[in-house]
Amino acid sequence: MFKRSYFDNSIPAFILQSEDEILGALTSAHQFELTAQQRNAWIAQIVNLKQQLAKCLSGHVYFEFTIPRMGKRVDVVLLIQNTVFVIEYKTGEHLSDRSHDRHAIDQVVDYALDLKNFHEGSHSKRIVPILVTTGAPAAVVNVQWDADQIARPLLSNGDNIEEIIRLVVEGESISDTDARDWSESGYKPTPTIIEAAQALYQGHAVEEISRSDAGVKNLSNTTECILDIITNSRKNGRKSICFVTGVPGAGKTLAGLNISTRKVEGTEEHAVFLSGNGPLVTVMREALARDRVARAKANGNPINKKAALQKVSAFIQNIHHFRDEGLRSDNPPVEHVVVFDEAQRAWNQAHAERFMVQKRGALSFDMSEPEFLISLMDRREDWCTIVCLIGGGQEINTGEAGLTEWFDALAKRFQHWDVYHSGHLNQRTYSWGQDLNAKLRNLRAKKEEALHLAVSVRSYRAEKLSDFVEAIIDGDAERARHLYLALEKYPLAITRDLSRAKNWLRNHARGTERIGLVASSGAIRLKPEGLQVKSEIDPANWFLNNRDDIRSSFYLEDVATEFDIQGLELDWTCMCWDADYRREADEWRHYSFKGTKWQHVKDAFRKVYLANAYRVLLTRARQGMVILIPRGDEADHTRYPHFYEEIFEFLLRCGITEITP
Repeated sequence: MFKRSYFDNSIPAFILQSEDEILGALTSAHQFELTAQQRNAWIAQIVNLKQQLAKCLSGHVYFEFTIPRMGKRVDVVLLIQNTVFVIEYKTGEHLSDRSHDRHAIDQVVDYALDLKNFHEGSHSKRIVPILVTTGAPAAVVNVQWDADQIARPLLSNGDNIEEIIRLVVEGESISDTDARDWSESGYKPTPTIIEAAQALYQGHAVEEISRSDAGVKNLSNTTECILDIITNSRKNGRKSICFVTGVPGAGKTLAGLNISTRKVEGTEEHAVFLSGNGPLVTVMREALARDRVARAKANGNPINKKAALQKVSAFIQNIHHFRDEGLRSDNPPVEHVVVFDEAQRAWNQAHAERFMVQKRGALSFDMSEPEFLISLMDRREDWCTIVCLIGGGQEINTGEAGLTEWFDALAKRFQHWDVYHSGHLNQRTYSWGQDLNAKLRNLRAKKEEALHLAVSVRSYRAEKLSDFVEAIIDGDAERARHLYLALEKYPLAITRDLSRAKNWLRNHARGTERIGLVASSGAIRLKPEGLQVKSEIDPANWFLNNRDDIRSSFYLEDVATEFDIQGLELDWTCMCWDADYRREADEWRHYSFKGTKWQHVKDAFRKVYLANAYRVLLTRARQGMVILIPRGDEADHTRYPHFYEEIFEFLLRCGITEITP
C-alpha cells in the first residue's frame, strides 16, 4: 500500500521509540542517496519533537508527509484532536542567518493550503502552518485564523512548539481523529496547467494530478477514448480526427498534454503538442526547462538552460513552425499523432491566404489553416490522428475561424477521414450560428461523449464560474445572480478604486498564490489609471518569476491581456474593465478606440471577438477575482462617467458586492 509518509506513529509511542529506530525507518524509506545534511536534519527534528511533545498524551506524528501536487514532502505533520500542524524545519550550520526566510514561510503556507484544498481528510480540519528556524529569536505566539480555518503562519525557533499546540487545542474536544483514516483519505488535486505540464513531463499519470470526484469529468476517460481512437487508426490504417470540446478551464489542454506524454501503443513514438498561442508555448517551455535544470542540479547531474530548452521544445511546439515546415517541403510530417491546442483559433481562408502570400511568399496559397493542417497529415500514406482541442467562445482575434472551417475542410477534401466528436457541437459558442451537425452528415462521423469536458476544474472553488460568466456576457443579470449563489467559496468583489483592488488581492493571496492584473487589449483608456495595455509583458517573467521581481505579476504594475493569458491562469486576478465593452440601454455595446475617440464596432465577427476577450479574462482566476470599474472623468470625453456607471450597476445586479472601506 502507498504510504504518504516515511515514518508515522502515535505521539506517545514516538516518545518511547529510540532515535536510532526512527532514523532507521526514515533512511529505509528514503529512495535517494542520504546526505549527511539530511541525516543531521532528521536527528535534530527527532530530538526537538521528543522534547516538545513529551506532555502530549494523544495524537499522531508523520515525518516526510507527501504533497503530491507539489512533488514535495512536509518535514513533519502532527495530527492532534481536530487540528493538523504542518511543520517545516530550517536547521543546521548551513543557515546563513537565524531569521525566518520569506520563501520558507511561503513554502509551509503552501503545504497547509494544499492539504486544506485537496486532501479530503483535511477539508474539515483546522490547519496550522509552523516554520521552525533553529537559533532564531523567540517569537510571540499569536494564533489568527482565516475564514477557511487555516491559521496565519506561526514562527518558532523550536523551543515553543509545545506552547503553540497547547494554545491551539485548548478548549477543543479531546476526541482524536483516526490517524489511518485521515492519512489514507483521498487526495484530489487541481494543478495549474504549468504544474500539470511539469508533472506529466516527469512521467506522472494524469490520475495522480487530477481530481476524480463524481462531479468532475474524469480526464482519464477522455484520455482513454483518444488513445483508443489512435490505436484503432494505427491497427486499421485509418486517418482520423477527433474534436475535444469543453467549457473554459475544464482541462482540455491537460488532456492534450497527457496524450503527448504517452507513447503510441505498439511504437516508441510520442504525439506532439502544437499550439498557436505564443505566450502559452513560451511560458510552458520556460517552466519545464527551469524545472528540468533544478531537478538535474538536485540529482547531481547539472545541465544548462539551453540544453533543457532544446529538450522540452520537442514536447511542445509552435503550430506556426509546424505549418511553415509543411509549406517548405512536400514530405509528410514525421509524427503520426498531433495535438492542436485551441484549434478553434485556426485562421479562415482569407486570413491564412493573406498571411501566407504577404509573410511567407506562397503565391498560390488558397486554403484555410484547418484545411492546410489536415492536408499536411493527409500526406502520410499509412495512418494518422489529429486531436483538436476546442474551447467554446474562445476566438479572440481577427480571422480566427472557430469549428466551422474544420468541418468545411473535411467535407471539401477529406471525406475518407474518420471524424470523432462529442455531440456538443451545436452549442452557440462552438457553432457561430451554423448547424455543425448538418456538416457531419456526409462524413464518417461518430459521437463519443467522453470527448466533452463539461465542468471547469480551473476554479476548483467554483465549478459554476464559467456559467456565471456566460450569463454576464449574455447580459442576463437575473440568471447571473442565481448562479452567483453557487459561488459562495469563490470570493468575488467589485470596486471603483485600483489601490483598493490591489489591496484586496494582496489580502486574499497566501503563500505563493499568484496575483495579477488583466484587461482587454482594447482597454486603451485605462491609461489614466496607470494601466497601459499597449506595454507588452514578458510572459515567462510575468507568469513564473517570484514576488521580488518587478517584471512578475506579483508587482501589480504590468497588465496581461487576453492574448497573454488565454490558456494560462492565476490564483487571484483583478479584471480591469474599460469602455470598449459597455452597457447602453441594458445591452452590451462594442467599441474600439481609434485616434482620439471611441468608435462603434459594427462588424459581427469583431463583436464576437470582443465578447470572447472578456469571457477569457473573467475565467482566468482559480480562487477569486476582483473587478475594477473606473469612475471616469467628466472633463475627459473618452472617459465620461456614464461609460462605466451602467457596467458597475449591471454587475451589482449580477450579485457581485462592492468592496467597502
